[in-house]
Amino acid sequence: MALKVLSALDTAKTQYYHIKAIIIAGMGLFTDAYDLFCILPIMGLIGRVYYESESDDSNKYKVRTSVTSTMLAIALLGTAIGQLVFGRLGDLVGRRRVYGIALMIMVLSSIGCGFSICTTRNCVLVSLGLFRFILGLGIGGDYPLSATIMSEFANKTTRGALIAAVFSMQGLGILTASVVTMTVCRIFDATSDVHVSAMDPTPQKVDIAWRLILMLGAIPAALTFYWRMLMPETARYTALVEQNVAQAAKDMEKVLEVSLSQIAEEYPLPPNEPPYPLFSKQFFRRHGRDLFASSCTWFLVDIVFYSSNLFQSQIYKHLPDRGKNAYQDAFEVAKIQAIFAASSTIPGYWVTVCLIDRLGRVKIQTMGFLLMAAFYLSIGIPYIKHWQNHLDLGYKFLYGFIFFFSNFGPNTTTFIVPAELFPARFRSTCHGISGAAGKVGAVIGSVGIYSALQVDRKENGDPNAIIMSVILVILAGVCVMGGVVTYLFTRETMGRSLEENETDNDEEAKEMCLFRCLTDTSVNSPSSSAHILP
Repeated sequence: MALKVLSALDTAKTQYYHIKAIIIAGMGLFTDAYDLFCILPIMGLIGRVYYESESDDSNKYKVRTSVTSTMLAIALLGTAIGQLVFGRLGDLVGRRRVYGIALMIMVLSSIGCGFSICTTRNCVLVSLGLFRFILGLGIGGDYPLSATIMSEFANKTTRGALIAAVFSMQGLGILTASVVTMTVCRIFDATSDVHVSAMDPTPQKVDIAWRLILMLGAIPAALTFYWRMLMPETARYTALVEQNVAQAAKDMEKVLEVSLSQIAEEYPLPPNEPPYPLFSKQFFRRHGRDLFASSCTWFLVDIVFYSSNLFQSQIYKHLPDRGKNAYQDAFEVAKIQAIFAASSTIPGYWVTVCLIDRLGRVKIQTMGFLLMAAFYLSIGIPYIKHWQNHLDLGYKFLYGFIFFFSNFGPNTTTFIVPAELFPARFRSTCHGISGAAGKVGAVIGSVGIYSALQVDRKENGDPNAIIMSVILVILAGVCVMGGVVTYLFTRETMGRSLEENETDNDEEAKEMCLFRCLTDTSVNSPSSSAHILP
């Protein structure tokens, strides 16, 4: 039988502490999205400040493609490393102990991105790249820890919705980044000392505006640092990894509406050695399929998700109000981001929150992949004959649906599933591995595809229509692959406790339980009343 404290967690009603945990854990994802998605208008402002003196009028105000690609890649590289390092530390040291460190890195590096030390082009770009790498480390660390902590505090009935709600803070972060950018640009534009026009498009204060936008992203995360440090260690880590059942019960009494007498074990079991280590033959036999499925699907969806953001650039170039001045250019880019965030990204997250514990992870993920493929094909196949010259409401409508079914689909579920499939002593590590695989896909999707779009560009700067069409069809194929991998290899975790999900099926769990009952003399004692599943 399961420990009382774990049974209490599985059956506890959703209460105030769960909502508080969503906000505290979600602020890391909020900051992640804010910093990653504000970079497009930021690079536009940097281009205005530091590339205005380019002699070639066609490249005036434009940050070089290699520089933009580097800025995209360096944050993603830091994120991948952070997921691996902090994911492993979360299992070795404890979720709570490294949780605050990851958040503090994010706060300090966000401020550092704004200062960027100096005001010459090379110095600013190098220091910005360095701080964005450090920022990526903090962001990467927050992914496995936020998902694991929320999954281990949640009950088994609404666990998917609670983890999805944490992840949905990304959508709020994207929207906030856009709103903050628009607000700062409007304020600076309105209070400029001189009349800003196309003939004088870059006042000196632009160099302050982009720095301010970056630093403001640190405020929400900093405000939650105190409450993050007050969070107790999760009961599952304390009971199953540290094997201190009594302390786990005391911690849960403080945050859940349950008395200590209901969850304390009268005869707690003595500590047991872990039955198998990480990456052993037995680990891969029991969890290799799950690790492959979660890593592969996250890799595939991030190829698509991060490349999708690049296609917004086609919309930006055809905005009627662009080219007036630096502030208005950045404002228009941020406005498009805000529209897509409010109309497709955020609704996608919250439809997942509402339906994931009714439909299940596998159905939503498979459906999302396949519908994304269908919308990519609807843009890619007729792109040469139609869409390249008609980036109108129809194009934006289809593009918005790609974002909607990405978030009501694999972008959210790939964050949830690794936090549910693996044993407590490997949970954060395996989530970090899965997320790091995703960031490798993100580098391919953002940097690789971004570079491909620069090949053989037309005189007006638009990508070659044939290349664009081919890339869109390839992305549809990637989505189909994601749907196939999900259908064949991903196990459903809906409605099951985390301990049940550690094994391939319930029969294996019963066999392991019986084996330990027969071999552990303390369990054979009639006074024993608890058992920890493997």
